[in-house]
Amino acid sequence: MSFTRADESHMAQWWFTIDRALIAVILALIAVGLVLSFAASPAVAVRKGYSPFYFAERHVLFAALGAAVMLGASMLSPRQVRRAALLLLVASLGALVWVAIAGPEVNGARRWVRIAGHSFQPSEVAKPAFIVVSAWLLSEARRNPDMPALSIALGLFLLLAGLLVTQPDVGQTLLISVVWGALFVLSGQPLWRAAALGLGGMAAFAVAYVSFDHVRSRVRRFIDPSTGDTFQVDRAIQSFTEGGFLGRGPGEGTIKSVLPDAHTDFIFAVIGEEYGVAACLVLLALFAFIALSAFRRAASEPDPFLRLAIVGLGLLFSLQAAINMGVNVGLLPAKGMTLPFISAGGSSNVAVSLTVGFLLALMRRRPDAARVKKPQLRPTFGSAGT
Repeated sequence: MSFTRADESHMAQWWFTIDRALIAVILALIAVGLVLSFAASPAVAVRKGYSPFYFAERHVLFAALGAAVMLGASMLSPRQVRRAALLLLVASLGALVWVAIAGPEVNGARRWVRIAGHSFQPSEVAKPAFIVVSAWLLSEARRNPDMPALSIALGLFLLLAGLLVTQPDVGQTLLISVVWGALFVLSGQPLWRAAALGLGGMAAFAVAYVSFDHVRSRVRRFIDPSTGDTFQVDRAIQSFTEGGFLGRGPGEGTIKSVLPDAHTDFIFAVIGEEYGVAACLVLLALFAFIALSAFRRAASEPDPFLRLAIVGLGLLFSLQAAINMGVNVGLLPAKGMTLPFISAGGSSNVAVSLTVGFLLALMRRRPDAARVKKPQLRPTFGSAGT
């Protein structure tokens, strides 16, 4: 791709203002995900009665769609990002209401809608849209105290969290709660409100622990493995031991043959067994680079909305990756959460692509309006009489 500084086209402006190192790392993650999908998914597909490359072919399809979504979203202006996020949030909330009322039940949960023969999880798209809208509302709450922006932000959070709990999806609820809580604190709210929010979060977790058997079971098994079946987590941890530092070699792993979620929730363990701890550390470095780039950019951003939105999207992306990897190595209770760009999945891949697309758009270099000054007017002297 070759442009000149004199080129004023939209594509040229995008090229000279985008964080090219960041987009290169993201594309590298997408490529790694494609390679690992062909390595991890055939055994799972055959075991489920599909053709060997069923999940790999779907991964290619949704990775291509996700890349297009990411690049398209990265070309938006901050105002367009806000508008797109608002539209997506309204649509996804409507879909979540429909899921709660009439969505198909799969393994005791209602989370999906069927679109063109594919299952789609509207909560995945709701997350980045919700974070962007919340960042705008929380920034407006400080800028315009007369506007009920804080109340609206809190109402949206409670609505989305309530819809997720009814599915039930406690893990996603916890993820958006942590990110929203961080934005709430960073927006400059009084400490007593932050303390009240923290106490409310702990109370909500206690209620979830008492109300949902699967939450209680997973927490108990994490604290005391003898209280239940921990085969998947135990096998995942064992995979890192068997893989060692350099791995057993591509295609030589065994975890993908015994775990039903080796291509999604436990793909990090597949990487550890076949490619070793060294590959896992490289992957961890790529995720860390994206997160730290976002936080560094937010630290220097004077606009409150951009600062909060960049932090929120960066946290959403990095925490999802951290949760997946933490479960695989036994540091967190088991939770069905995908590894961004790496795990197989349709709606999750598209949603992650939308998240980083919004992030790239908001992180683009823009002139500081406060520093752009008009040239000082100078008196014009005529040729006569001067």
